[in-house]
Amino acid sequence: MPTKNDKMEVYPLLPLRGLLVFPSMVLHFDVGREKSVKALEKAMLDEHILVLASQQDGQVDSPEREDLYQTGTLVRVKQMMKLPNSTIRVLVEGMERVQIGEFVKLDEWFEVRVRRVPDNESEAPDSESQAMMRSVLQQFEHYVKLSKKVDQEIYHSVLDIEQPGRLADVITSHLPLKIKDKQEILECFSVHTRLERLLQILSDEREVLELEKKIHQRVRKQMEKTQKEYYLREQMKAIQKELGEKEGRSQEVAELRETAANKKLPEEVQERLEKELERLERIPTASAEGTVARTYIDWLLALPWTEQVASKVQLQRAEKVLEADHYGLEKVKDRILEFLAVQQLASKQRGPIICLAGPPGVGKTSLAKSVAKSLKRPFVRVSLGGVRDEAEIRGHRRTYIGALPGRVLQGMKQAGVKNPVFLLDEIDKMASDFRGDPASAMLEVLDPEQNHSFSDHYIEIPFDLSDVLFITTANDLSQIPGPLRDRMEIIQISGYTELEKLEIAKRHLLPKQKEDHALKGDKLRIGDEILLQLIRDYTREAGVRQLDRYLASVSRKTAKRIAMGQQKRVQMTGEVLVDFLGPAIFRHGEIQEQDEVGVVTGLAWTAAGGDTLTIEVTTVPGKGKVVLTGHLGDVMKESAQTALSYVRSRAADLGISVDFADTTDIHVHVPEGAIPKDGPSAGITMATAIASTLSNRRVDRTVAMTGEITLRGRVLPIGGLKEKSLAAHRAGIKTILFPQDNVKDLRDIPQSIRDQIDFIPVERMDQVLRRALEKEAGGTGYAAQEAPIHNLVHEDYSSGENAHQ
Repeated sequence: MPTKNDKMEVYPLLPLRGLLVFPSMVLHFDVGREKSVKALEKAMLDEHILVLASQQDGQVDSPEREDLYQTGTLVRVKQMMKLPNSTIRVLVEGMERVQIGEFVKLDEWFEVRVRRVPDNESEAPDSESQAMMRSVLQQFEHYVKLSKKVDQEIYHSVLDIEQPGRLADVITSHLPLKIKDKQEILECFSVHTRLERLLQILSDEREVLELEKKIHQRVRKQMEKTQKEYYLREQMKAIQKELGEKEGRSQEVAELRETAANKKLPEEVQERLEKELERLERIPTASAEGTVARTYIDWLLALPWTEQVASKVQLQRAEKVLEADHYGLEKVKDRILEFLAVQQLASKQRGPIICLAGPPGVGKTSLAKSVAKSLKRPFVRVSLGGVRDEAEIRGHRRTYIGALPGRVLQGMKQAGVKNPVFLLDEIDKMASDFRGDPASAMLEVLDPEQNHSFSDHYIEIPFDLSDVLFITTANDLSQIPGPLRDRMEIIQISGYTELEKLEIAKRHLLPKQKEDHALKGDKLRIGDEILLQLIRDYTREAGVRQLDRYLASVSRKTAKRIAMGQQKRVQMTGEVLVDFLGPAIFRHGEIQEQDEVGVVTGLAWTAAGGDTLTIEVTTVPGKGKVVLTGHLGDVMKESAQTALSYVRSRAADLGISVDFADTTDIHVHVPEGAIPKDGPSAGITMATAIASTLSNRRVDRTVAMTGEITLRGRVLPIGGLKEKSLAAHRAGIKTILFPQDNVKDLRDIPQSIRDQIDFIPVERMDQVLRRALEKEAGGTGYAAQEAPIHNLVHEDYSSGENAHQ
């Protein structure tokens, strides 16, 4: 560090914009600002000496004290010349570095008190300084050779400089650097520091210049290569023309022909492919039509016309796969094994189109994956939810821009073979509008008598789909058009019982969540009782999706406790479960807290499975008006009118005033009014609620019922008895009243539910009222004349197909 002169001297200051002057540097610049001109005039009156300091921001026209750097250069004005445009051109010579202290004058011009900082270069430089000077000169030489902004003469001019500080200043002044970087060199009062900083700057600039040179050479080579290829192509065209050969896409078509020769294609496809190749060869290279033709040829070559995977059926292996992947669903698994058994015995068999129908979350999609796994075939899934355009199934005509085959052939290309397992998911969610009816387009796909020659609008060649195993899934069969539903064999998947959910959680859901949340081993312990509490208090669903979400929530909270070091492992108890998931959402086994008048539990069947349905009836004085609320459909409203007419016809037998219709208004309400409800199966439930209200007799809260009612009091059969029974079991119902004609459907209900619920078949409404209503108003007893069915289910009963009620 050179010794600083402590003497403070006062000089005028001239701010510089975009310019910086080093000591021993001579240059000229123009002065035009009023303050700068006055400072210059002041300096000329005294000793021709002033201070130059650069502005931090060159865009400021009237700089203040804080806008200037605190280190500047003391210069001597050598020459001054006025120009015609009222500016002054000044020639200055840098003398020394100065540190700016206080500003003595700020109004008319700047006048500052400064301290000089001269370089101590009177002595010869030491060995370290000489080494650094050589390195700086070497780097500067490389920089000059790479850069076109610095002349070679400048390098030769700095070779004779012996003072290290002056060498650094001169080289820096010739470098095209930002003012900020030059100011940093100016502020280096130590010569060693100055040389080190300059060496770093030169090294960085050299690397950037070398990178720029490489990029330039790379671009130049690419341009030369492109020009060379263009020249050779033009020569090749000229040679082909002289020889009379076809020009254009010869090489491309030759490669496509070679690809086609390696594939075993049907004769019809081979003929079409050859025609398209000849057409492509005639199309000019720059024509957009060539891209369309090439895309079509690529699709013809990509589709699996003859390729198929060897699918050897092993029933024992298939049974193990189905049992390992799914618990319960015995009827579904038996039907799939029956189909596989026929496949094993028959060399070629047009299998049925299987439709797995049931509420969400019961495992329909995963069942299809298990079938593909057991058959060792590729699995393709296509979601049909929200498909409205027929072209999504059959493809677009090639006349349209961006035309493509339909989803069926896209799936076949994805599979790569002609005999995959093809899942058409959510087939009941398709809709039709002005773009066509995709459900009608599916008729050809799902008909074993027609799909051996499926026609796609884009390919325009019949494609054989007869070897494909199609599996469809649906939540609501009523949304599938009749002709399409007729082509599929429907396998109804109902919800799970509590015991089935418990086993599914233990075997599949909980191990998966433990693995996903890094809880292997015994970091999370959940007993059967806690799992059952979770199922009963927090889920009321047909499937297990919500159960899976709650198990994931429990796993996340357990992982958080372990990660924060609060516990090494978590033993799940009832208290911990409530702490993790909050208070219980559902009250298991408590439909009503007590028996009430005019409140009856019915059973409903929806796309999401079975559910309980509470129907409330109340009476007020009036003129016989009937009010129906709860977002009821037309069929359900008619059922309410039929139930009321039946009660009026039996008023005397029920102990009801015969003139109640003239003096009483009746209000029938089904809670959860925002949810649409329809269907005739709540007929006996409404009749029971109306009879209970008018006779003032309470209803047994442990009884649920379902069935359609006629004006004569007959109870007609309904659909979905199994789903409704599962819902009743989830809600804690003890007795179910159902139509006599539905006794055959009891074989589909799991034995565990039949052991816990009394199923009482009824033929007439009188039987329902005797069982559900108390004997007398204000009494406590209920009739139990009809015996429950426990073991009346035999293997020779036929389950049949249930209508969606």
